[in-house]
Amino acid sequence: MTLVLIVFLSFLIIKLITELGLSRLNRLSVENSREHPPEVAQVVLDEKTFEKSVDYNLAKSKFGSIEDVFEACLLALLVCWALPWLYNLMTPVFPEGPWGQGAIVLLVLLLMQLPGLPFEWHNQFRIEERFGFNKSTSSLWISDKLKGSVIGFILGCPLIALLLWFADSLSETWWIWGFGAFFGFQLLLMVLWPMLILPLFNKLEPLPEGELRGRLMALSKRAGFHAKTIQIIDGSKRSAHSNAFFTGFGKFRRIVLFDTLIEQLQPGELEAVLAHEIGHYKKGHIPKALILSAFFGLSAFWCLDFLAKSPWFYKQLGFDDWTQVGMAPAFLLFSVAAGVFTFWITPLRNLWSRKNEFEADAFAREVMGGPDTLISALRKMYKENLGNLSPHPAFSGFYYSHPVLPEREAALKDG
Repeated sequence: MTLVLIVFLSFLIIKLITELGLSRLNRLSVENSREHPPEVAQVVLDEKTFEKSVDYNLAKSKFGSIEDVFEACLLALLVCWALPWLYNLMTPVFPEGPWGQGAIVLLVLLLMQLPGLPFEWHNQFRIEERFGFNKSTSSLWISDKLKGSVIGFILGCPLIALLLWFADSLSETWWIWGFGAFFGFQLLLMVLWPMLILPLFNKLEPLPEGELRGRLMALSKRAGFHAKTIQIIDGSKRSAHSNAFFTGFGKFRRIVLFDTLIEQLQPGELEAVLAHEIGHYKKGHIPKALILSAFFGLSAFWCLDFLAKSPWFYKQLGFDDWTQVGMAPAFLLFSVAAGVFTFWITPLRNLWSRKNEFEADAFAREVMGGPDTLISALRKMYKENLGNLSPHPAFSGFYYSHPVLPEREAALKDG
């Protein structure tokens, strides 16, 4: 075994131990809450719903740990043996050049998704079904997977082919141009996703005329956000979970509410949720996220360029004739293995995300003239989604992009 593989496997094992350890701490905290429920649970949930919430979060966590072990074993197998084998197997089948190499990269990445499908199916049709959240069907689930793969291939193949062409043609500066193309593609996707791609999976329609639309449009104007439309998405087609999200930027920005959320909340509470989403826009969270994404993206392309030009990178990972294979295997290896190392910035990214959520909450409190309606909405959303009210601080600090309910309530009241 080569030195690079030993380093990679060491990081992979440490990552897995960290994941399993954090999940174990979280399960102990959730299980302990049966005997010592948090104060907010006694306000938000009745005893039966609280027990159901505990069972749901324990079931998700236990199954998640099994999946973590499987994914680590699969990743070790791929990097240590399967990726060079798959690449060498496919190379004679596809033409030389960026298009053929790009197709190989995408097909291998798509094939890598197959072993995880049974886990996704079990989560959807066993765990989510048992707790009353699943609204999907097997045929819809299969259709989603097939459509997602086809769309991914159609969108991804030209992009990867372009990046490979840059690598072949521009040599020293390709990674700068490659990052520019990749980042531009991300921006384009932000615009096209809600208009062209999301409707292939879900029905999106404007919030109909009526009292609710009038109140939400008035709230939007009061908050200084001139929304052309507020859309409803049929999330209930697949799940009983509820949510709202902000998508796009500039004149393409829009707010989307799940139909399940509209069913669960009162108009005033929906106003508070809308005010929170507008808060993300008013506080500049989207452009800040794009700048952060650009920084990490440019760093990733620089690392990819450095590794791809290093003879030891290919040789130590099973591609012996490194001068002939081109950039495609580097794309493949980097795409598969980078997560083992970027995993460690997860808590920093989520710390920044939670800061943004507090700011959006504070904006909503100001617009609504107090914290009560947003607190009421958050409590209902936690109840309907069986949210974890007692995660271990280490687990929530590492993984949670949103503050837990007690923290959000305290911040809203203290403000």
